[in-house]
Amino acid sequence: MKEHDGKHGATITIVGAGIVGLAAAIELQRKGFDVTIIDKEGAGAGASKGNAGHFATEQVFPLADPSILPKLPGMLLDPLGPFRIQPKYFVKALPWFMRFLINMLPGRRTQNTRAIKALNRSSIAAMKELVSFCDCEALLTLNGSLLVFENTPLDEVNKELTAYANAGVEVQLLDGTQVRKLEPSLSKTITHALYFTHVGHTSDPYDLCKALELKFISLGGKFVTEELVKVAVAKSSSSIQLEMVTGTSKQINKLVIAAGAWSKPFAKQLGHRVPLESERGYHLMMPQLSKLSRPVASYNRKFIITPMAEGTRLAGTVEFGGLKAPLVPERADCLFAHGKALLPTLFESATVTDGERWMGFRPSLPDSLPVIGRSDKQSNVFFSFGHQHLGLTWSALTAKLLAQEVAGEQSNIDLQPYRIDRFD
Repeated sequence: MKEHDGKHGATITIVGAGIVGLAAAIELQRKGFDVTIIDKEGAGAGASKGNAGHFATEQVFPLADPSILPKLPGMLLDPLGPFRIQPKYFVKALPWFMRFLINMLPGRRTQNTRAIKALNRSSIAAMKELVSFCDCEALLTLNGSLLVFENTPLDEVNKELTAYANAGVEVQLLDGTQVRKLEPSLSKTITHALYFTHVGHTSDPYDLCKALELKFISLGGKFVTEELVKVAVAKSSSSIQLEMVTGTSKQINKLVIAAGAWSKPFAKQLGHRVPLESERGYHLMMPQLSKLSRPVASYNRKFIITPMAEGTRLAGTVEFGGLKAPLVPERADCLFAHGKALLPTLFESATVTDGERWMGFRPSLPDSLPVIGRSDKQSNVFFSFGHQHLGLTWSALTAKLLAQEVAGEQSNIDLQPYRIDRFD
Protein backbone atom coordinates (compact mmCIF):
# COMPACT_ATOMS: atom_id res chain seq x y z
CA MET A 1 0.00 0.00 0.00
CA LYS A 2 1.45 3.34 -1.00
CA GLU A 3 2.37 5.90 1.63
CA HIS A 4 1.07 8.86 -0.42
CA ASP A 5 0.56 9.93 -4.01
CA GLY A 6 3.17 12.72 -3.89
CA LYS A 7 0.90 15.27 -5.56
CA HIS A 8 1.14 18.23 -3.24
CA GLY A 9 4.05 18.81 -0.93
CA ALA A 10 2.30 21.87 0.57
CA THR A 11 2.31 22.39 4.33
CA ILE A 12 -0.80 22.29 6.51
CA THR A 13 -1.40 22.60 10.26
CA ILE A 14 -4.10 20.74 12.18
CA VAL A 15 -5.35 22.00 15.54
CA GLY A 16 -6.46 18.99 17.58
CA ALA A 17 -4.98 15.53 18.15
CA GLY A 18 -8.05 13.51 18.93
CA ILE A 19 -9.02 10.59 16.72
CA VAL A 20 -10.57 13.01 14.20
CA GLY A 21 -7.46 15.18 13.90
CA LEU A 22 -5.06 12.23 13.83
CA ALA A 23 -6.99 10.44 11.09
CA ALA A 24 -7.16 13.67 9.08
CA ALA A 25 -3.41 14.16 9.46
CA ILE A 26 -2.65 10.71 8.06
CA GLU A 27 -5.02 11.11 5.11
CA LEU A 28 -3.47 14.49 4.27
CA GLN A 29 0.00 12.93 4.44
CA ARG A 30 -1.19 10.31 1.99
CA LYS A 31 -2.16 13.14 -0.35
CA GLY A 32 1.43 14.39 -0.12
CA PHE A 33 0.99 17.22 2.39
CA ASP A 34 3.59 18.09 5.03
CA VAL A 35 1.49 18.04 8.21
CA THR A 36 1.96 19.55 11.67
CA ILE A 37 -0.45 18.85 14.55
CA ILE A 38 -0.87 21.28 17.45
CA ASP A 39 -2.54 20.06 20.65
CA LYS A 40 -2.34 21.30 24.23
CA GLU A 41 -2.27 17.80 25.76
CA GLY A 42 -1.15 15.16 23.29
CA ALA A 43 -2.53 12.48 21.01
CA GLY A 44 -5.89 11.10 22.09
CA ALA A 45 -5.77 12.77 25.50
CA GLY A 46 -9.32 14.19 25.41
CA ALA A 47 -12.66 12.63 24.52
CA SER A 48 -10.96 10.12 22.21
CA LYS A 49 -9.23 8.48 25.17
CA GLY A 50 -12.33 7.64 27.17
CA ASN A 51 -15.11 7.05 24.66
CA ALA A 52 -17.13 3.84 24.67
CA GLY A 53 -15.02 2.33 21.90
CA HIS A 54 -18.10 1.52 19.81
CA PHE A 55 -18.14 2.02 16.03
CA ALA A 56 -21.82 2.79 16.14
CA THR A 57 -23.01 2.83 12.53
CA GLU A 58 -26.43 1.60 13.69
CA GLN A 59 -27.02 5.05 15.23
CA VAL A 60 -28.65 6.61 12.19
CA PHE A 61 -31.19 8.77 14.01
CA PRO A 62 -30.47 12.37 15.10
CA LEU A 63 -30.42 13.01 18.84
CA ALA A 64 -33.18 15.61 18.39
CA ASP A 65 -36.00 13.10 18.73
CA PRO A 66 -39.46 14.37 19.75
CA SER A 67 -40.15 11.09 21.56
CA ILE A 68 -37.72 12.10 24.34
CA LEU A 69 -39.77 15.17 25.35
CA PRO A 70 -42.31 13.37 27.58
CA LYS A 71 -39.50 11.32 29.12
CA LEU A 72 -37.28 14.30 29.87
CA PRO A 73 -38.62 15.26 33.33
CA GLY A 74 -38.22 11.70 34.59
CA MET A 75 -34.73 11.45 33.14
CA LEU A 76 -33.68 14.68 34.85
CA LEU A 77 -35.13 13.64 38.20
CA ASP A 78 -33.66 10.12 38.15
CA PRO A 79 -30.32 10.06 40.06
CA LEU A 80 -29.28 7.09 37.93
CA GLY A 81 -30.60 8.70 34.77
CA PRO A 82 -28.57 9.24 31.61
CA PHE A 83 -29.14 12.99 31.23
CA ARG A 84 -28.44 16.02 33.41
CA ILE A 85 -28.09 19.80 33.07
CA GLN A 86 -26.09 21.56 35.74
CA PRO A 87 -28.44 24.24 37.16
CA LYS A 88 -25.84 27.01 36.82
CA TYR A 89 -25.38 26.17 33.14
CA PHE A 90 -29.04 25.99 32.14
CA VAL A 91 -29.38 29.58 30.87
CA LYS A 92 -26.16 29.36 28.87
CA ALA A 93 -27.26 26.09 27.24
CA LEU A 94 -30.75 27.38 26.42
CA PRO A 95 -29.96 28.74 22.90
CA TRP A 96 -28.49 25.36 21.94
CA PHE A 97 -31.59 23.56 23.17
CA MET A 98 -33.85 25.92 21.23
CA ARG A 99 -32.00 24.94 18.04
CA PHE A 100 -32.17 21.32 19.18
CA LEU A 101 -35.97 21.57 19.42
CA ILE A 102 -36.19 23.06 15.91
CA ASN A 103 -34.30 20.02 14.60
CA MET A 104 -37.10 17.80 15.91
CA LEU A 105 -39.36 19.10 13.13
CA PRO A 106 -40.15 16.27 10.68
CA GLY A 107 -38.48 17.87 7.66
CA ARG A 108 -35.30 18.70 9.56
CA ARG A 109 -35.20 15.26 11.15
CA THR A 110 -35.55 13.51 7.79
CA GLN A 111 -32.83 15.66 6.26
CA ASN A 112 -30.45 15.09 9.18
CA THR A 113 -31.10 11.35 9.22
CA ARG A 114 -30.20 11.19 5.54
CA ALA A 115 -26.92 13.02 6.19
CA ILE A 116 -26.02 10.76 9.15
CA LYS A 117 -26.71 7.63 7.09
CA ALA A 118 -24.49 8.93 4.29
CA LEU A 119 -21.56 9.02 6.72
CA ASN A 120 -22.39 5.79 8.53
CA ARG A 121 -22.66 3.84 5.29
CA SER A 122 -18.92 4.04 4.54
CA SER A 123 -17.45 4.53 8.02
CA ILE A 124 -16.56 0.93 8.87
CA ALA A 125 -14.88 0.37 5.50
CA ALA A 126 -12.87 3.57 5.95
CA MET A 127 -11.77 2.53 9.44
CA LYS A 128 -10.77 -0.95 8.23
CA GLU A 129 -8.60 0.66 5.58
CA LEU A 130 -7.08 3.12 8.08
CA VAL A 131 -6.13 0.53 10.71
CA SER A 132 -4.64 -1.64 7.96
CA PHE A 133 -2.54 1.29 6.75
CA CYS A 134 -1.44 2.03 10.33
CA ASP A 135 -0.64 -1.64 11.12
CA CYS A 136 -3.09 -1.84 14.01
CA GLU A 137 -5.81 -4.14 12.67
CA ALA A 138 -6.05 -5.87 16.07
CA LEU A 139 -7.59 -2.70 17.50
CA LEU A 140 -10.71 -3.09 15.35
CA THR A 141 -13.13 -5.94 16.14
CA LEU A 142 -16.09 -6.40 13.82
CA ASN A 143 -18.34 -8.58 15.91
CA GLY A 144 -21.53 -6.55 16.02
CA SER A 145 -23.27 -5.14 19.09
CA LEU A 146 -26.43 -5.70 21.11
CA LEU A 147 -29.21 -3.39 22.25
CA VAL A 148 -30.84 -5.26 25.13
CA PHE A 149 -34.32 -4.94 26.61
CA GLU A 150 -35.35 -5.83 30.16
CA ASN A 151 -39.01 -6.88 30.39
CA THR A 152 -39.97 -4.40 27.68
CA PRO A 153 -43.30 -5.13 25.95
CA LEU A 154 -42.71 -7.02 22.72
CA ASP A 155 -44.64 -4.49 20.65
CA GLU A 156 -42.25 -1.78 21.83
CA VAL A 157 -39.26 -3.97 20.95
CA ASN A 158 -40.74 -4.63 17.52
CA LYS A 159 -41.30 -0.91 17.01
CA GLU A 160 -37.57 -0.32 17.55
CA LEU A 161 -36.72 -3.23 15.27
CA THR A 162 -38.92 -1.85 12.49
CA ALA A 163 -37.45 1.64 12.80
CA TYR A 164 -33.89 0.38 12.40
CA ALA A 165 -34.76 -2.06 9.62
CA ASN A 166 -36.65 0.62 7.69
CA ALA A 167 -33.59 2.87 8.02
CA GLY A 168 -31.47 0.23 6.28
CA VAL A 169 -29.63 -0.99 9.40
CA GLU A 170 -28.63 -4.67 9.41
CA VAL A 171 -30.43 -5.97 12.51
CA GLN A 172 -31.81 -9.20 13.95
CA LEU A 173 -34.30 -9.72 16.78
CA LEU A 174 -33.18 -12.14 19.51
CA ASP A 175 -35.16 -13.53 22.44
CA GLY A 176 -33.64 -13.91 25.91
CA THR A 177 -32.40 -17.44 25.29
CA GLN A 178 -30.70 -16.41 22.06
CA VAL A 179 -29.14 -13.40 23.80
CA ARG A 180 -27.57 -15.57 26.50
CA LYS A 181 -26.41 -18.11 23.95
CA LEU A 182 -24.51 -15.28 22.30
CA GLU A 183 -23.41 -13.65 25.58
CA PRO A 184 -23.82 -16.14 28.48
CA SER A 185 -22.79 -13.65 31.17
CA LEU A 186 -25.74 -11.31 30.60
CA SER A 187 -28.55 -11.13 33.15
CA LYS A 188 -31.68 -13.27 32.90
CA THR A 189 -33.74 -10.09 33.22
CA ILE A 190 -32.96 -9.45 29.54
CA THR A 191 -35.90 -10.69 27.51
CA HIS A 192 -34.95 -9.46 24.02
CA ALA A 193 -32.18 -7.79 22.08
CA LEU A 194 -31.55 -6.19 18.75
CA TYR A 195 -28.37 -7.65 17.27
CA PHE A 196 -26.62 -5.17 14.98
CA THR A 197 -24.42 -7.40 12.88
CA HIS A 198 -22.40 -4.86 10.87
CA VAL A 199 -20.83 -2.72 13.59
CA GLY A 200 -17.68 -3.06 15.67
CA HIS A 201 -15.60 -1.88 18.61
CA THR A 202 -12.04 -1.30 19.72
CA SER A 203 -10.47 -2.86 22.78
CA ASP A 204 -8.70 0.43 23.59
CA PRO A 205 -9.56 3.80 21.98
CA TYR A 206 -6.44 5.41 23.43
CA ASP A 207 -4.17 2.71 22.00
CA LEU A 208 -5.84 3.31 18.64
CA CYS A 209 -4.97 7.02 18.86
CA LYS A 210 -1.39 6.21 19.82
CA ALA A 211 -1.08 3.81 16.87
CA LEU A 212 -2.23 6.59 14.53
CA GLU A 213 0.21 9.00 16.13
CA LEU A 214 3.05 6.52 15.60
CA LYS A 215 2.15 6.21 11.92
CA PHE A 216 1.87 9.98 11.59
CA ILE A 217 5.37 10.47 13.03
CA SER A 218 6.81 7.69 10.85
CA LEU A 219 5.51 9.53 7.78
CA GLY A 220 7.40 12.66 8.80
CA GLY A 221 4.64 14.40 10.70
CA LYS A 222 5.47 17.01 13.33
CA PHE A 223 3.71 17.23 16.70
CA VAL A 224 3.65 20.47 18.72
CA THR A 225 2.38 20.25 22.31
CA GLU A 226 1.22 23.81 22.92
CA GLU A 227 -2.05 25.55 23.64
CA LEU A 228 -3.42 27.68 20.84
CA VAL A 229 -5.35 30.76 21.97
CA LYS A 230 -5.92 32.83 18.83
CA VAL A 231 -6.24 32.37 15.08
CA ALA A 232 -6.18 35.30 12.67
CA VAL A 233 -5.97 35.71 8.89
CA ALA A 234 -3.56 38.42 7.76
CA LYS A 235 -5.31 41.30 5.97
CA SER A 236 -2.50 41.88 3.51
CA SER A 237 -2.09 38.22 2.53
CA SER A 238 -3.73 34.82 2.83
CA SER A 239 -1.37 33.64 5.55
CA ILE A 240 -2.77 32.58 8.92
CA GLN A 241 -1.27 33.63 12.24
CA LEU A 242 -1.45 31.34 15.25
CA GLU A 243 -0.83 32.72 18.75
CA MET A 244 0.02 30.37 21.60
CA VAL A 245 -0.71 30.75 25.30
CA THR A 246 3.04 31.20 25.85
CA GLY A 247 3.00 34.36 23.72
CA THR A 248 4.78 32.83 20.75
CA SER A 249 3.24 33.05 17.28
CA LYS A 250 3.73 31.43 13.90
CA GLN A 251 2.62 31.99 10.34
CA ILE A 252 1.13 29.10 8.37
CA ASN A 253 -0.36 28.59 4.91
CA LYS A 254 -3.25 26.18 5.49
CA LEU A 255 -5.20 25.35 8.64
CA VAL A 256 -7.58 22.61 9.80
CA ILE A 257 -9.61 23.17 12.96
CA ALA A 258 -10.26 19.73 14.48
CA ALA A 259 -10.22 20.71 18.14
CA GLY A 260 -13.44 18.96 19.14
CA ALA A 261 -15.33 20.78 21.88
CA TRP A 262 -12.71 23.56 21.84
CA SER A 263 -13.31 24.41 18.16
CA LYS A 264 -16.02 27.04 18.71
CA PRO A 265 -13.82 30.01 19.71
CA PHE A 266 -11.40 29.38 16.84
CA ALA A 267 -14.28 29.25 14.37
CA LYS A 268 -15.62 32.50 15.83
CA GLN A 269 -12.21 34.19 15.44
CA LEU A 270 -12.40 33.24 11.77
CA GLY A 271 -15.85 34.78 11.36
CA HIS A 272 -18.11 31.75 11.93
CA ARG A 273 -20.76 31.56 14.65
CA VAL A 274 -21.30 27.88 15.31
CA PRO A 275 -23.84 26.58 17.88
CA LEU A 276 -21.40 24.04 19.32
CA GLU A 277 -22.06 22.72 22.81
CA SER A 278 -20.09 20.29 24.93
CA GLU A 279 -21.79 17.14 26.16
CA ARG A 280 -19.83 16.00 29.19
CA GLY A 281 -19.65 12.23 28.77
CA TYR A 282 -18.68 9.94 31.67
CA HIS A 283 -17.35 6.46 32.00
CA LEU A 284 -16.49 4.12 34.84
CA MET A 285 -13.63 1.80 33.92
CA MET A 286 -13.85 -1.41 35.93
CA PRO A 287 -10.78 -3.69 36.16
CA GLN A 288 -12.85 -6.88 35.86
CA LEU A 289 -12.54 -8.51 32.43
CA SER A 290 -15.96 -9.36 31.10
CA LYS A 291 -16.56 -12.35 28.88
CA LEU A 292 -18.50 -10.17 26.45
CA SER A 293 -17.40 -10.39 22.85
CA ARG A 294 -19.15 -7.20 21.70
CA PRO A 295 -20.60 -3.95 23.12
CA VAL A 296 -23.93 -4.22 24.91
CA ALA A 297 -26.17 -1.15 25.11
CA SER A 298 -29.25 -0.99 27.32
CA TYR A 299 -32.50 0.34 25.89
CA ASN A 300 -33.98 0.83 29.36
CA ARG A 301 -30.93 2.16 31.19
CA LYS A 302 -29.43 4.25 28.36
CA PHE A 303 -25.81 3.20 28.84
CA ILE A 304 -23.32 0.89 27.15
CA ILE A 305 -20.88 -1.80 28.27
CA THR A 306 -17.80 -2.38 26.14
CA PRO A 307 -15.23 -5.14 26.71
CA MET A 308 -11.77 -3.55 26.81
CA ALA A 309 -8.25 -4.93 26.90
CA GLU A 310 -7.76 -3.78 30.51
CA GLY A 311 -11.24 -4.26 31.91
CA THR A 312 -14.87 -3.41 31.29
CA ARG A 313 -15.98 0.10 30.36
CA LEU A 314 -19.37 1.39 31.52
CA ALA A 315 -20.29 4.56 29.65
CA GLY A 316 -23.13 6.66 28.39
CA THR A 317 -24.26 9.40 30.78
CA VAL A 318 -24.63 12.92 29.38
CA GLU A 319 -24.28 16.18 31.26
CA PHE A 320 -24.44 19.79 30.10
CA GLY A 321 -22.15 21.94 32.22
CA GLY A 322 -19.58 23.52 29.95
CA LEU A 323 -15.83 23.06 29.61
CA LYS A 324 -14.74 24.45 32.98
CA ALA A 325 -16.80 22.66 35.65
CA PRO A 326 -14.99 19.74 37.31
CA LEU A 327 -15.92 16.08 37.01
CA VAL A 328 -18.98 15.11 39.08
CA PRO A 329 -18.13 11.72 40.63
CA GLU A 330 -21.75 10.66 40.97
CA ARG A 331 -22.25 10.84 37.19
CA ALA A 332 -19.64 8.11 36.74
CA ASP A 333 -20.57 6.14 39.86
CA CYS A 334 -24.21 5.77 38.82
CA LEU A 335 -23.07 3.54 35.97
CA PHE A 336 -21.96 0.83 38.39
CA ALA A 337 -25.50 -0.12 39.44
CA HIS A 338 -26.49 -0.47 35.80
CA GLY A 339 -23.42 -2.56 35.00
CA LYS A 340 -24.07 -4.84 37.93
CA ALA A 341 -27.68 -5.32 36.87
CA LEU A 342 -26.67 -6.56 33.40
CA LEU A 343 -23.52 -8.45 34.45
CA PRO A 344 -24.41 -9.68 37.96
CA THR A 345 -21.82 -12.46 38.15
CA LEU A 346 -18.93 -10.33 36.91
CA PHE A 347 -19.56 -7.58 39.46
CA GLU A 348 -20.90 -9.78 42.28
CA SER A 349 -17.96 -9.01 44.58
CA ALA A 350 -17.04 -5.66 43.06
CA THR A 351 -17.65 -2.19 44.44
CA VAL A 352 -17.85 1.14 42.69
CA THR A 353 -14.52 2.12 44.25
CA ASP A 354 -12.82 -0.52 42.08
CA GLY A 355 -13.52 1.63 39.06
CA GLU A 356 -11.71 4.58 37.56
CA ARG A 357 -13.87 7.64 36.86
CA TRP A 358 -13.42 9.67 33.69
CA MET A 359 -15.15 12.60 32.02
CA GLY A 360 -14.63 13.96 28.50
CA PHE A 361 -16.23 16.56 26.24
CA ARG A 362 -18.28 15.50 23.22
CA PRO A 363 -18.53 18.32 20.64
CA SER A 364 -22.20 18.38 19.68
CA LEU A 365 -24.24 20.45 17.26
CA PRO A 366 -28.05 20.63 17.49
CA ASP A 367 -28.57 18.85 14.16
CA SER A 368 -26.29 15.91 15.14
CA LEU A 369 -24.08 16.53 12.10
CA PRO A 370 -20.38 17.42 12.08
CA VAL A 371 -18.79 20.43 10.40
CA ILE A 372 -16.66 19.18 7.52
CA GLY A 373 -14.99 21.11 4.72
CA ARG A 374 -13.61 24.46 3.62
CA SER A 375 -14.47 27.83 5.15
CA ASP A 376 -16.62 29.99 2.91
CA LYS A 377 -14.68 33.01 4.19
CA GLN A 378 -11.05 31.87 3.88
CA SER A 379 -10.10 29.39 1.17
CA ASN A 380 -7.09 28.09 3.13
CA VAL A 381 -9.06 27.25 6.31
CA PHE A 382 -10.82 23.91 6.79
CA PHE A 383 -12.92 22.33 9.54
CA SER A 384 -13.52 18.86 10.95
CA PHE A 385 -15.33 18.98 14.29
CA GLY A 386 -18.70 18.46 15.94
CA HIS A 387 -18.85 14.67 15.56
CA GLN A 388 -20.97 14.35 18.78
CA HIS A 389 -21.32 10.71 19.90
CA LEU A 390 -19.86 9.39 16.65
CA GLY A 391 -16.34 10.81 16.62
CA LEU A 392 -14.71 7.38 16.69
CA THR A 393 -17.20 6.03 14.16
CA TRP A 394 -16.82 8.83 11.63
CA SER A 395 -13.14 9.70 12.14
CA ALA A 396 -11.62 7.68 9.30
CA LEU A 397 -14.29 8.60 6.76
CA THR A 398 -14.40 12.32 7.54
CA ALA A 399 -10.59 12.32 7.32
CA LYS A 400 -10.84 11.05 3.74
CA LEU A 401 -13.53 13.58 2.87
CA LEU A 402 -11.51 16.44 4.37
CA ALA A 403 -8.32 15.39 2.57
CA GLN A 404 -10.20 15.32 -0.73
CA GLU A 405 -11.54 18.81 -0.03
CA VAL A 406 -8.11 20.20 0.88
CA ALA A 407 -6.56 18.61 -2.22
CA GLY A 408 -9.23 20.15 -4.44
CA GLU A 409 -10.69 16.80 -5.43
CA GLN A 410 -14.30 15.72 -5.80
CA SER A 411 -15.36 14.26 -2.45
CA ASN A 412 -16.91 10.80 -2.28
CA ILE A 413 -19.91 12.23 -0.40
CA ASP A 414 -21.63 15.55 -1.00
CA LEU A 415 -20.37 17.83 1.80
CA GLN A 416 -23.17 20.38 1.54
CA PRO A 417 -25.09 19.11 4.63
CA TYR A 418 -21.93 19.44 6.74
CA ARG A 419 -20.75 22.91 5.63
CA ILE A 420 -20.07 25.46 8.35
CA ASP A 421 -22.19 28.09 6.63
CA ARG A 422 -25.37 26.05 7.26
CA PHE A 423 -25.70 28.00 10.52
CA ASP A 424 -25.57 31.45 8.91
